Amino acid sequence: MDNFATIPFFIAVVETGSFSGAAKKLSVTKSAVSKRISQFEADLGIRLLNRTTRKLSLTEAGLKYYEYVRAATLLAKEGEDAISNMQDKAQGILRLTAPMVFGRLHISPLLPIFLKNNPQIELHLSMDDKVVDLVENSFDMGIRIGQLSDSSLIARPLAPCSSVLCASPAYLQKFGTPETLEDLAQHNCLFYSYYRGGATWTFDGPSGPERFLPRGNYQVNNSEVLYEALLAGMGVCQMPKFIVGPALADGRLVALLPEYKLPLHHIFAVYPQRRFMPEKMRLLLEFLIQCFNEGSDYRVRYEN
Repeated sequence: MDNFATIPFFIAVVETGSFSGAAKKLSVTKSAVSKRISQFEADLGIRLLNRTTRKLSLTEAGLKYYEYVRAATLLAKEGEDAISNMQDKAQGILRLTAPMVFGRLHISPLLPIFLKNNPQIELHLSMDDKVVDLVENSFDMGIRIGQLSDSSLIARPLAPCSSVLCASPAYLQKFGTPETLEDLAQHNCLFYSYYRGGATWTFDGPSGPERFLPRGNYQVNNSEVLYEALLAGMGVCQMPKFIVGPALADGRLVALLPEYKLPLHHIFAVYPQRRFMPEKMRLLLEFLIQCFNEGSDYRVRYEN
């Protein structure tokens, strides 16, 4: 039975790539993880992990064993979901991941309302601009913006996400206002490092699709920091309207090249395919869909 208790340690080591990562994920010491795995290998009579000073890797036996125990844990999770569906009330821990700025501006303000209506649910929100693997990181649901690359996830659209090319009046007064796409080559273009469209900006221009490779002296992996740079007059940038909408409305930022439209993306709630959806997940999904439903008060505030 001790070996069965060690399986979560083994899975955590594989998925985090280190003993220290597994220790952090499981809230135990690194030495406890190492001791568990070493004893596990001794009991099985075979090495599961190759250890070097720099990294860990699975042996052939370790890879085969991981495939089986990972499938077993997913099956056990389905069992938990099935039992959860038999309960009258949603309860337990619900893990949600969302992009940093969108999560702060448009997801976190909604969650106190959700928890007030569902007090038996314990919600863990993680905000990160990197796209994380929901299954590997044990998230029940994620909020994604733009093109979805993981076809194994079920996606429910929440709202459109439109973007705009903009700059501050102070910047434009000093460096001039671009009139054509070619004019952008003479401007300092700020860039979001995690932009999923790649390094090139794509526009739907008067003559059809056009691409532009931005050049500038500032790249940031956080769109809120880019927003501050725009307000400070550092350059030109394409930004989602859910961030810059208020500044465009009050004149702190100016929309540029209106005849060049940026691609319209969508915001999705995504979750792993499951035979049974736990009641707590169903309630959160329906709550978010209702909040972002076209015509709802929140949707009006979000779009403006």
